[in-house]
Amino acid sequence: MSKRGQQELKSPKGRYGLMAAFEDAETLMEASRAAHKKGYRKMDAYTPMPIKGLGELLGCGEREKAKVSWFALAGGIFGGCCAYALQYTSTTLGWYFLSGGKPANSWPDFVIVTFEMTVLFATFGAVFGMLWLNGFPKLYHPVFNVERFSRASSDQFFLCIEDRDERFDIEKTREFLEQFKPIEIVEVAK
Repeated sequence: MSKRGQQELKSPKGRYGLMAAFEDAETLMEASRAAHKKGYRKMDAYTPMPIKGLGELLGCGEREKAKVSWFALAGGIFGGCCAYALQYTSTTLGWYFLSGGKPANSWPDFVIVTFEMTVLFATFGAVFGMLWLNGFPKLYHPVFNVERFSRASSDQFFLCIEDRDERFDIEKTREFLEQFKPIEIVEVAK
């Protein structure tokens, strides 16, 4: 049986992870740095403002940006091909009209519309790819079950270490979080 399978057997179905609430950003950064150093990788932080360097500790980085660019490229290629094909078929097969001696497949005439559709579909690809990679739209998240979490958008900072992390052990993780003297540590239900 795999290591992941063993962890699933010993963890209760109803637990998402442990969440610690902190008063300030410095303590949250200190706890996040220590958690990353200790080997926790499945964790997330919730703050009322952006904190420089926190994203890198939580595993957000260049890899996600590279994935979005592939969605933008695919959308651009699709949009450009569709625009060119639409113009080509309509001028050669549908409504052929000889104008000024130009051939039916006069590609310079198609450049502007093809370019615009390439940009439009590349933008759609980037936006929808980003939403898909981020898991949106997500109307429910287990952290919403924590009563204090409503203050995450005003004046408190939260670090949640997820149950699915390989290093997660309920007692050891709680002891680890307690060393940073949080306001409270809550077990988050699914």
